[in-house]
Amino acid sequence: MSSCSEPKKCRVLWLANGLGVGGMERLLVTHARLGDRDAFEYHAAYLVDRPHSVVRELEELGVPVYRLGTGRRSDLRWVRDLVHIVRSREIDVVHAHSPLPASVARVALALTARNVRFVYTEHNRWDRFEPLTRWANRLTYRLNDKVFAVSDDCRSTVPKRLRPRVETLIHGIDVEAVAANRAFRDEMRAELGIDDDTVAIGTVANLRKQKNYPMLMRAAKRLIDDGQRVVFLAVGQGPLEDELNQLHSVLGLGDRFRFLGFREDVHRVMSAFDVFCLSSDHEGLPVALMEAKALGLPVVATAVGGIPDAVEDGVDGLLVGKGDGSQLLEALESQFVELCARKRLASAALLGAGRFGAGSAVQCVESVYRGDAS
Repeated sequence: MSSCSEPKKCRVLWLANGLGVGGMERLLVTHARLGDRDAFEYHAAYLVDRPHSVVRELEELGVPVYRLGTGRRSDLRWVRDLVHIVRSREIDVVHAHSPLPASVARVALALTARNVRFVYTEHNRWDRFEPLTRWANRLTYRLNDKVFAVSDDCRSTVPKRLRPRVETLIHGIDVEAVAANRAFRDEMRAELGIDDDTVAIGTVANLRKQKNYPMLMRAAKRLIDDGQRVVFLAVGQGPLEDELNQLHSVLGLGDRFRFLGFREDVHRVMSAFDVFCLSSDHEGLPVALMEAKALGLPVVATAVGGIPDAVEDGVDGLLVGKGDGSQLLEALESQFVELCARKRLASAALLGAGRFGAGSAVQCVESVYRGDAS
C-alpha cells in the first residue's frame, strides 16, 4: 500500500453512512478542527441524508462533502460515485466509520484503487450489528490496513481471530472549547427558567431505543412525585419522538421533563445542567459523556460499553446496572441528599477531563494516514 509523503498533501476521505448529529459525526468535526491542514487534505462522503447534519460545519472547516448515490444505502450506485471521487480527487486514504458501507467499499477499492490505504473505526459492539452487517464485516475485515475501536468494550466484541488487528483509541474532544461554555451557565439557566434551588438533570442522547429513555422518564416521575425540586432536560432527536412524547403525557411529566430537540448550542445547554445522566442499554464511548466531564458535571450512567472506562464509580460519577431503574433512581436521589458528594464528583470530573483531549488521538490517526504506523 502507498503512504503519504511530502511535499504532496495526504488526501483523506472519511466515509460514513450518514452525517446526522451524533457522536461519530462530532469526532469528525473535531478532527477537521484540530488536524494538521498543512499536511492533510480532508474530504467526507456519506450515503444517507439525515436532519441537522454536520455537513455545513465540515464545509465551513474547509472539508468538501459529497453525497454518494441516490440517498438510499441499498442502491449500490453509491459505490460508483465513491470510486469516481477516490480516483478524481487522487485520494490516498479512505477512513470508514460505518460497518456495512465499509464492507462494500473495502472490496470495491481493493479491485479498483489498490494503492489506497483503508482505515476503519469500530464505533459500536459487533453484537449490535444486523446479521448481514456482521457477516459482511467479518468477510472483508482483512482488507483493512488499520482498525481502531473507540473503547476496549467495542474491541472485545470483534471476533478473536480478527481482534489482534484492532487498536483501542479514545478519539476524544476539544476539551478547552467545550469547557469554555461553563461561562454561559447563569445565562442559559435564566433562558430555560431554572432557578438556583432547582437541580437540572440533563442528557444528550438521540431518541432511539438503545438510550432507554423510558427508564429515565420513570425515574424522573418518582423524583417529581417525591417533591424534589428538579427539572430534566433532554437534548436529542430521533425516530422515537412520538412514542416518547406519548409516554411523557401518560406519566404527566409536564414541563418538569423537557425534550429540547436538536440544539446547535448543545454545550451551552449542557452548561445549565447540575448532573449529566445516561440510561443507555448499550454504547460505544459517548462523546456527550466526555463533553459533560469537560463541563465539570457529575455523571450518573449505566455501566455499559466504554462508559466504565470513562467514569470511575464513586469518584467522578455513579454507575448503575443496565436496565436497573431502581439503581438509577437511587443514584439520582443521592444527588439531592449528598450535596457535598455531588460537588466532589463534579470537581473530579473536571479534573479528569484532560485525558479526553483529542489532540493526541488526531496525531495518532494522522500518523496512520501517513503510513508511519500500522
